[in-house]
Amino acid sequence: MRASAFVYPWDVNGDPAAPEFVAGLGVEQVTLAAAYHSTRVLTPRHPRHRVVTAEYAAVLYPPDPARWQGRDLRPYEAGDWAPGDAYGEAAAALAQAGLEVHTWVVLAHNSRLGAEHPRTSVVNAYGDRYPWAPCVAQPATRAYLADLAAEAAVRPGARGTELESAGWYGLAHLHAHDKTGGVGLGDAGQYLMSLCFCPHCREGYDTQGLDPDELAAAVRAALEPVWRGSAPSDGGWAGVEKLLGEAYANGTRAWREERARTLQETAVAAVRAAAPEGFRVLLHADPVSYHCGANAGVDPAHILSVADGVVVPCTGGAGLLTPFAEQGRDGAVLAANLTVVSGMGGRPDTLAADAARAEDLGATELRLYHAGLASDGDLARVRAALRAG
Repeated sequence: MRASAFVYPWDVNGDPAAPEFVAGLGVEQVTLAAAYHSTRVLTPRHPRHRVVTAEYAAVLYPPDPARWQGRDLRPYEAGDWAPGDAYGEAAAALAQAGLEVHTWVVLAHNSRLGAEHPRTSVVNAYGDRYPWAPCVAQPATRAYLADLAAEAAVRPGARGTELESAGWYGLAHLHAHDKTGGVGLGDAGQYLMSLCFCPHCREGYDTQGLDPDELAAAVRAALEPVWRGSAPSDGGWAGVEKLLGEAYANGTRAWREERARTLQETAVAAVRAAAPEGFRVLLHADPVSYHCGANAGVDPAHILSVADGVVVPCTGGAGLLTPFAEQGRDGAVLAANLTVVSGMGGRPDTLAADAARAEDLGATELRLYHAGLASDGDLARVRAALRAG
């Protein structure tokens, strides 16, 4: 199967050996970050640094001043961790090594945006704001995300894009010194704690026949036994209905899924309008439509009618591919995303078997996370697996 490795610009820029090293893994493609969230990463092979700290979510190229002039919501330029056109520099070097370059664009995940524009954030039923999670129901935020998708995706020379976080973000979030694991929320509890009660979502619930004040009170009441540890909150959607009641559960889901679905349509359309013919648009996706996070919850039939395919998390098992494969859409890209960094829970030693299993379940391509983060030993196993395949 065709394979692509995820790469950051700072993995490549300043390291003349990096492009050929990545190409030598046996991948045909790289998925190169063009817009990315804050992070702290190790760079185990770079000759100039070992730790890179991206202080806030930023675009890794110079944004177009004309596109963003006079707008309140606009992308932030990177600091010294990715100066100038860091994406363009890395993309050119990787292409020179014979690799096809696709962009990697993170959308609705931006803590600096939430800090500087608090009204854009998801607000839970207790009134707590999630600055990392832009509310994707708000018109101004949706317009910003669509334009960001178009600009960051269609960089010079790119042959396609992968859009991450193209939907709701919620409570779950890797955070500095995180201490949110004291109570097991489960799938249902995560959903309830991710419901947004910003002014726009409150109006949206009203359109579903739900009084937003009563709904917020019902969410808080539903979570009380969870906080006490006296009631499990798992059980998928049935668990949400059990905790919140069917009417409230289904009304909130209808509002949120419509907002996510239309955002995905708008973002993909914006990319296509800016892209050359043959440009591929994929979404990082979860087939459980009410799920939040980097892999946006989607309806498989709908998203495969909108985008060219999906990138699906498959580390630890490839079962999430099945709902997409069952759609039987000819030509759809179903990329199995496998972590190959052993220190991050990846299994490079079983890559060949995991890839074969994913292919059996319908995968047409592989994504390998992440060439810049993995040790030489991990990448030697990747190289061997790809050669054997």
